[in-house]
Amino acid sequence: MQSLLQYRRFRTAAKAQLERDRAKSQGHHISPVSDASDDSKIDLEKGEDDHAQPPPIGVNPGEIDPKIGPPMPDEEHETMQENQRPGGFLEETEETLQEADEDDDDELAGQHRLSRLTTQQSARTRLGQVLTGVNIRKRTTKEGGEGDVFVVGFEGENDALNPHNWSYWYRIPCTLLVAAIGCVVGIASAIDSSALQAAARDFGVSEVVESMATGLFLVGFGAGALLAGPISETVGRNPVYIVTLVVYMIFIMASGLAPNIGAQLAFRFLAGLFGSTPLTCAGGSISDLWSPLERVFAFPIFANAAFTGPLLGPVMGGYIVQFLDWRWVEWITLIISGLVLALVVLFQPETYPPILLKWKAKHLRALANDDRYRAEIEVRQESLFRRLKRALYRPFLLTSREPIIILIALYLTVIYIVLFTFLDGYTYVFTDTYGISEGLTGICFLGIIVGLFGASALVPLIYKWAKRDLQKIKEAGGERLPPEFRLWYSMLGGAFAIPISLFWMGWTARPTISIWSPLAASALFGYGILCVFITSYQYIIDAYETYAASALASITLIRYVAAGGMVIVGIPFYENMGVAYTLTILACLSALLVPVPYVFYKYGPWIRTKSKYAVRT
Repeated sequence: MQSLLQYRRFRTAAKAQLERDRAKSQGHHISPVSDASDDSKIDLEKGEDDHAQPPPIGVNPGEIDPKIGPPMPDEEHETMQENQRPGGFLEETEETLQEADEDDDDELAGQHRLSRLTTQQSARTRLGQVLTGVNIRKRTTKEGGEGDVFVVGFEGENDALNPHNWSYWYRIPCTLLVAAIGCVVGIASAIDSSALQAAARDFGVSEVVESMATGLFLVGFGAGALLAGPISETVGRNPVYIVTLVVYMIFIMASGLAPNIGAQLAFRFLAGLFGSTPLTCAGGSISDLWSPLERVFAFPIFANAAFTGPLLGPVMGGYIVQFLDWRWVEWITLIISGLVLALVVLFQPETYPPILLKWKAKHLRALANDDRYRAEIEVRQESLFRRLKRALYRPFLLTSREPIIILIALYLTVIYIVLFTFLDGYTYVFTDTYGISEGLTGICFLGIIVGLFGASALVPLIYKWAKRDLQKIKEAGGERLPPEFRLWYSMLGGAFAIPISLFWMGWTARPTISIWSPLAASALFGYGILCVFITSYQYIIDAYETYAASALASITLIRYVAAGGMVIVGIPFYENMGVAYTLTILACLSALLVPVPYVFYKYGPWIRTKSKYAVRT
């Protein structure tokens, strides 16, 4: 609904811009709507010399900044690089244009070739010249078509259509809706663990076999990330959110109706496959809505929800199984998911800037009756299938060639192995040790949630440091915080909190020691886990802004496949080794990872130089 209204608003805005800039070109005084430099444009409506020096053409909002690194191979975003040349760029020969097209065969040399093309000015481009935020250049042969293309961008840094310029009262609800999606699929991922014994009895299988219902859901999470992230960078965020949530709900319903263990496992995997959307798209959505400085306080909103979901699942499931049939864990999940879906359909706008600019370009083509107006993602005249094929290839390219992706994926994989093996043990830690009911065991997960929100207490301090450091960077001629700044969450005790809490719980979870001791340890564990999650995700978002969703897809696949396996093998660990030794092994494993954020803080800039598509600062 919001996307439809938003689409209509873009038509109104495009029409107003045409009228405003036409009037401005005829010498009428119009109040400026942006800080874009219109004085540098040639007033062809008034008959000035067509052969005058081309105006300086810089980077308009909506176009890729050179500081965020080169584009992906054969991407639509190559078109944005063409406009990043200095003013007065000299006209090249047709031989140079041909050379640029020949270079296009090189998958990894996409950054420099389009910068050799030149803006052509003629009488037939007068309207495109006077429109703020529209840059004109020659097409390359590989892009299809001939002649000039009018690349449509936002009008300026203060363009109200740019999601970064929406009011806080509009962006905060959008962020909360994305967080709600993350929370509800998180609940679905863990709520079945509370029904383990009841479902195993119903299907006549062991608890280890039934635990595969949770494990396969997590594996599906990882596999689905390879689709959701790249597709959202092709068709936009909202279509992916809505379509995948609908299909996910269908398979949640099917899981509740499953007649046997085989059907339940298959449906749970498919539910996870389509429920992975927020884990990959949410990072991109938050990047769409908030500037790097604002993400200091915006991202923890999503992070808290993403981790609270898997912890609320057992809390809810424990009481559902205690008072209702185990299948009600699926029905309750379905009801909550339906409410979130309704809110998304009614109130969530599209936030992906390239898609918004595509809408604007479409309206300009219709209003100006000129097919040359194109957004960056549609300059290449190719089918949606071909664009999707290229987008789906992107995560594999990043995973195989980007050191940052490889290292962060390995780091988070070990952290998630520790996390989900730890969560497996709550029945052994609390139910068996202290003799409490399944419902009260679920309540014990609230200790971790308390720790999650405790990590949010760092936000004001880190935001203060971010403003201070950004001011110094701007005084030195820079423009942005380095991705390494995001590591402060882990360095402020988060990395140490995980092994300490595991040792603490492992050796104090005894009938002779108060239950409050392991509960306090769980709060410290929640603090550490959220700090590591915020650090890792924000580092990737800052390092791969344009391709954040694809980069996160790679990481999501690896860590959730590993986590899904550990959910299944974790039960024999606790049964054969006991709580103390199982948690001690996990503590030792996590202790090996304590230096990782400090190493990245020191050597991160060097590692980014070895990552072709990462930000350079």
